Amino acid sequence: MRIALSLGLVLVAAPAMAASADPTTGADIAKAECASCHAVGSDAEAKSPDPNAPRFVDVAKMPSTTELSLKVFLRSSHKNMPNIILAREEIDSLASYILGLGGK
Repeated sequence: MRIALSLGLVLVAAPAMAASADPTTGADIAKAECASCHAVGSDAEAKSPDPNAPRFVDVAKMPSTTELSLKVFLRSSHKNMPNIILAREEIDSLASYILGLGGK
């Protein structure tokens, strides 16, 4: 009985977690936190302010870019990036925005 109840709670909570991803919020986060180094918009001709920082549209089009890979990346520290701490909902929204740039 407990297992069924737990499974039911997970199934009910899963859509609520997915609903927290808002690409519009993700675009706002990208502009506020990432645009000083990355080209964060959909313009295929835009250049990143830092030539070593990939454009988000290019990241989105990489075959290896998935929702999971972006979320793991955004939760990890990286040598050449500032250590920006984002809430789970912000990470979900930013990942959703980036994936949308690649039509995913």
